[in-house]
Amino acid sequence: MSAIILDGKTLSKEIEAQLAERVKKLKEKLPGRTPTLATILVGDDPASMTYVKMKGNACQRVGLQSQKVELSGTATTEQLLKKIEELNDLPDVAGILLQHPVPKQINERLCFDAISLQKDVDGVTTQGFGRLAMGEKAYGSATPQGILTLLKHYQIPLAGMRAVVVGRSPILGKPMAMMLMNANATVTVCHSKTQNLPDIVRQGDLVVGAVGKPKFIQASWIKDGAVVVDAGYHPPGVGDIDLEGVTERCSAYTPVPGGVGPMTIVTLISQTVEAAEQWK
Repeated sequence: MSAIILDGKTLSKEIEAQLAERVKKLKEKLPGRTPTLATILVGDDPASMTYVKMKGNACQRVGLQSQKVELSGTATTEQLLKKIEELNDLPDVAGILLQHPVPKQINERLCFDAISLQKDVDGVTTQGFGRLAMGEKAYGSATPQGILTLLKHYQIPLAGMRAVVVGRSPILGKPMAMMLMNANATVTVCHSKTQNLPDIVRQGDLVVGAVGKPKFIQASWIKDGAVVVDAGYHPPGVGDIDLEGVTERCSAYTPVPGGVGPMTIVTLISQTVEAAEQWK
């Protein structure tokens, strides 16, 4: 079986080219306005610093302004809330990204939910999640939304498909399951308390690895012909799924790196551009 490689790196470049044109038109339409993505980094976690830098580079490539906000690792919830409130009030800030995770002393959910719904381009607020669950307009969580864009591009038919999502985090596993249900897939969500996990994964026509543990999902758990989406990344370049034993048997898969990661970033940028396009 020759599997389709779900190439997020190439697709993200195509989308970026389209976004650059949209940003150019937006600036021509609204002279003097500078569409901006504000990124908030609390502390000095090396991985988080790298991710914020990558997002800033993506902004630059499409013509967006990137405003970096850095807070000390000892910052309080109140200090972070104040900064978010300031960004909510800045007219040229089209989107706000609070880099996850934040230090343990901060109430992360409270801070996520302080982001204006119109600027929640990373899809992290409770209100945004609820609206999407009810079929209303909101920005989707960047990683699952990027996965859906990738699957749609490669014409993976989700309707009627049995999907198994391994992981239930509020910004990945849960919204992924909800989005797949909205696309008419039949979805099973697995987690740390799931019994007979290998047997359940073997039922999946589509398997999404979103558990955050390197090579946790074994190749033997995945049936022949499945579509395999690995949303994890762990140095030195492995995901949540043992892809080595799967690529010769599955019908399609996301490589690690180069699959889901680039789609996450381009989705964040795309939703920022869309937010700016709502300006009057």
